Amino acid sequence: MAGDKWRGAPALGPRATLRYWWKQLTSMRTALVLLFALALAAVPGSIVPQRSVSPVAVKDYLKTYPRLGPIFEKIWMFDVYTSPWFSAIYLLLFTSLIGCILPRVAVYVRGLRAEPVLTPKRLTKLPDHAVAPMPLDSDGTSEAPAEALERAAQHLRRKRFRVAVRGNSISAERGYLRELGNLAFHISLVFLLIGAAIGSLYGYRGNVIVVEGQGFSNSLPQYDDITAGANFSDRDLAPFQMRVDDFKAQFEAGPVQTGAARLFETRVTVVDKPGDPPRQGLIEVNKPMAVSGTSVHVLAHGYAPLVTVRDAEGAVAFSGPVPFLPQDGQFTSAGAIKAPDGRPERLAFQGFFLPTAVVNEKGPRSVFPDAVNPELFLNAWYGPPRIESGEPENVYSLDTRGLTQMTTPNGDVFRMQLALGDRVALPNGKGSISFDGYKRWVKLQVSRTPALPVTAGAIGLAVVGLCLSLFIRPRRLWVRVTDEGIEAAGLDRASGRTGLDDDVVDLLTAAYGDELPDPVVDTGADAGDDGRVADGHAPAKDEENSRE
Repeated sequence: MAGDKWRGAPALGPRATLRYWWKQLTSMRTALVLLFALALAAVPGSIVPQRSVSPVAVKDYLKTYPRLGPIFEKIWMFDVYTSPWFSAIYLLLFTSLIGCILPRVAVYVRGLRAEPVLTPKRLTKLPDHAVAPMPLDSDGTSEAPAEALERAAQHLRRKRFRVAVRGNSISAERGYLRELGNLAFHISLVFLLIGAAIGSLYGYRGNVIVVEGQGFSNSLPQYDDITAGANFSDRDLAPFQMRVDDFKAQFEAGPVQTGAARLFETRVTVVDKPGDPPRQGLIEVNKPMAVSGTSVHVLAHGYAPLVTVRDAEGAVAFSGPVPFLPQDGQFTSAGAIKAPDGRPERLAFQGFFLPTAVVNEKGPRSVFPDAVNPELFLNAWYGPPRIESGEPENVYSLDTRGLTQMTTPNGDVFRMQLALGDRVALPNGKGSISFDGYKRWVKLQVSRTPALPVTAGAIGLAVVGLCLSLFIRPRRLWVRVTDEGIEAAGLDRASGRTGLDDDVVDLLTAAYGDELPDPVVDTGADAGDDGRVADGHAPAKDEENSRE
């Protein structure tokens, strides 16, 4: 049986067992498996709603799936990135990478301190090999070998080789930065994991829609949605205030690329902390504004029609801008207008804002993103006043539960088309609505990434490491000079490299010191006959020290 050969073998002690499992953990194979496992473990976080991103979505999920939801709750599916199993994979990968890197660093340092390897006894065993006779002095005698060696050493140093002169031969080596590139790439992965951990623990990113002329304070209730790290608290929010003074957008009106964006500028006023004087700022595309250690970007923009809603008693039930969300590139925008304080019945409207409205056989639609001919197309609803429950609801859509849609005396759905300045009376004296104008809104993203320098540095280090490992050519060259002639050979330490034969001939030419006669070049030697030769070490002592 296969296990018979292990029968009777002594059991591993605790120290040997730990050493065995440490070796398994710090192998490159294990690191790759853990990297794949980490990517696989992150998948549920993008499928199942996460409590740190949207607690409301998690609550709705538990209501929708009463059987599956509690199971997910027990296995941390709503908190994937702070779950014990995700953290365990993350820490194991971190440990595995460090365990892989440290021994390689030690080997690399020893290699830097060591001299180039000894000259093989049989250079003809190497992949590229060339021989030339000794140059002659003016009196016709052979030149001294030391002079040829000195010329070869100078040539190699100019080529940035590390040179070791030993007797009648020279060993030279270059390309140490290639292994440094490999180490730099792996070290960058460690710092990338550190940066990701710091960002996921202490960073945050919040979005808020702000209409021109309005502002917001950097506090949790002000955000439409916010994603924060596990150790984040509202005390980490910088106490600044920002008002959007003006948003300017320009679109191409010519025949080519009609409607393409040409300019987006957001002018704001910022108070960095209570008591500070206000300052002006400008946010543009790819040019965020830095405020109290955070970055403020403009992610999107749209229109907010100004409306006034009066109830059946003639009182103003609602007045102000209402953000509508763009649905296409021409900024056909959908939204809902709610007047819960209307009496004796609350009123609500749902429909579209068209910045450049056209009505044809395709129905109402916008044909240009700028506000050339703005119009509102609405349906109306009414219902009894509702008791405030405190339950959050979507302000951009209308929940019609408990509402009745308004109809005409003929029983058709009551629809309105309002141009700027229009006011429409609602059926049965239920009130009116007027379209007073429009403003623009911007969606601001406020984010803090405390580990951004670490992450950016890690990515830069990874790029540098890849470039070094891809383009550095580790190479070894040897030259031996005797009274009979000069012999040079070379070995590439990476497959797929070219130019080794040229380097060998150049070395031979430099050692010769004059116009080189036709050398005997051999590029087809079998370097695999002796593995130690292929590695640059001298062959066994009983081999003959002669050229073939």
